[in-house]
Amino acid sequence: MVDTRRFAREADKSLLGVNKALQANSILQNRYRIEGVLGVGGMGSVYQARDLQFPDAKRYVAVKEMLHHTNDPQLREMALRNFEREANILAGLNHPAIPAIHDYFSTNERAYLVMEYINGSDLDTVINRHEGFLPVTQVLQWAIELCDVLAYLHNSEPPIIFRDIKPSNVMIDVHGRLRLIDFGIAKHFEPETKGTMIGTEGYAAPESYRGLASPSSDIFGVGATLHHVFTRHDPRLEPPFTFAERPIRDVNPEVPPVVEAIVMKSLAFSPEERYPTADAMKEALNTVLTSGRANILTIAAADEDWGTLEGTSGIEPRWKVKVEDEIRSTPVVLEGLVFTTAYDNNLYAVDIEKGEIKWKFATDDSLASSPAIYEQESMVIFGSKDYNLYAVDARTGRKKWSFQTMGPIYSSPTVKHGHVFFGSDDGMLYALRASTGRPAWKYPIQDPIRCRPAVTDERVIFGTKSGELYCLDLSGQMKWRFKARREIISSPLVVEGLVFFGSMDGQVYAVDMESSWAAWKFQTNKPVVSSPSYGDERIYIGSVSGIMYALDFSTGKERWAFDTKNQITSSSVFFNGNLYFGANDRKLYCLDAKRGKERWSYETGNIVPGSPYVADGIVYIGSADQHLYAFKA
Repeated sequence: MVDTRRFAREADKSLLGVNKALQANSILQNRYRIEGVLGVGGMGSVYQARDLQFPDAKRYVAVKEMLHHTNDPQLREMALRNFEREANILAGLNHPAIPAIHDYFSTNERAYLVMEYINGSDLDTVINRHEGFLPVTQVLQWAIELCDVLAYLHNSEPPIIFRDIKPSNVMIDVHGRLRLIDFGIAKHFEPETKGTMIGTEGYAAPESYRGLASPSSDIFGVGATLHHVFTRHDPRLEPPFTFAERPIRDVNPEVPPVVEAIVMKSLAFSPEERYPTADAMKEALNTVLTSGRANILTIAAADEDWGTLEGTSGIEPRWKVKVEDEIRSTPVVLEGLVFTTAYDNNLYAVDIEKGEIKWKFATDDSLASSPAIYEQESMVIFGSKDYNLYAVDARTGRKKWSFQTMGPIYSSPTVKHGHVFFGSDDGMLYALRASTGRPAWKYPIQDPIRCRPAVTDERVIFGTKSGELYCLDLSGQMKWRFKARREIISSPLVVEGLVFFGSMDGQVYAVDMESSWAAWKFQTNKPVVSSPSYGDERIYIGSVSGIMYALDFSTGKERWAFDTKNQITSSSVFFNGNLYFGANDRKLYCLDAKRGKERWSYETGNIVPGSPYVADGIVYIGSADQHLYAFKA
């Protein structure tokens, strides 16, 4: 392996351009290679750089530079103290919306701050690039995230005031998440202490002009930013403090009156008339977003056709086969057979052409775990409430191996990298060698694990009954954990670096796989047992409320909601533009995935808590009526 750090060298004056900016490929601290300029300000530039400490990975950072323009030693000292203050403030913070700081150093009469690189655009750019007004729900979500990070700063010890909230200091990353940048003038709050006027005209609160700044001044900045976003009118081009003379709804009638009222309250001239805290403003915004979603917010994209699809009547299965008890699992297919577990203790193998049972394998207790396939050795692997994980020959139904845990197994296994990953009610996450069933490692949680683990090329992710989501590396070492408010039965799904899952707290979460912070969350108002599926840039997930949701992958914005009028514990499958899932109204549904309209449904003889599986254009699904069904997809 080539260590690229061996080829690194310090920046010298020959590597500086005519404007004193660092040139591409110059090296700082024998570690950071400059890739390009991200932005230029009065005090210096911000660069994108590659961290050469990780030679086999493209790890990018942002390098903020401070130049010593003046020959006045006092001014230079003051500028350096301000720059160091920004570094010290950032070093002591830990919030998902605040860039992490990696390094701080001085060289060649310049000071540098190395921070997390955020791939995205500032809100000013987002506004200007977007034709027309941004969606109200998206702006509200960003506003909630902005209030959340301000509440964190204001509640720090000592409190921190940002002092310059405006669109250009708010970044929206490629996943649609808000990040707060440029802490250059942030300071620790000292009540009744006057300073110089600081901030940006148009966004700065009235008291800022008198040298006073408080947490309420940041709340004013949030209001000014929201007014700009909703109206597309830059307050810097308007007479100061004239927001009340320029009502939002006069320009943008899509903004509900209640939202306009929240913004105007935050823009009150007197700090005492604004929201008392950022948390209070966040709560007001969140109440609108969650309780008013269906009634006052424009949710559907304007260019989508929301016409009604005619449901297809008379749909019939290709075949159905009866087993001896309820089917609550998800079937799988291998080598011309479909495999399903049932509550009668048996794993069944059914011929996919004829719908005939070829063999069954009995355990000592009922089966709530869905089977998984290990193709290399034609094995079906599944867990039982008898505490054992079984591997059975897919062709003959004979046991290849079994592994005993210390508790019932409700978790469905995942087979990847030649290993089987699964959880047990004994509070362990296990990794076994798939060919032999011998343990590679186990990780103690001390809490039942009932979801199917998500396994990527580097990570194992799973939820627990206590509501914690764990991320381990492939050697079984914990990388992070994330806390939901209630139990996680929903199996996590990883797409493009985000982990999606539901919780019994009624929320659907999107969590960054590397940093573990929440990219977004969506409230369904009822427990979520269903696991998410993905297709066409959307996440599909059902709720015990009886609603199947389609959510925007990046933002969590609701695209459509289909109400079955009964509980949904089944997980969905996206296939060829359609969405398939079961519900407790006894039906298997097929929806148009783009519009959320029913194409057809089929009523079985009992509830359908299990999930469908699609293979070779056939949908397989079990029902509590003790039948396994096959339909043409």
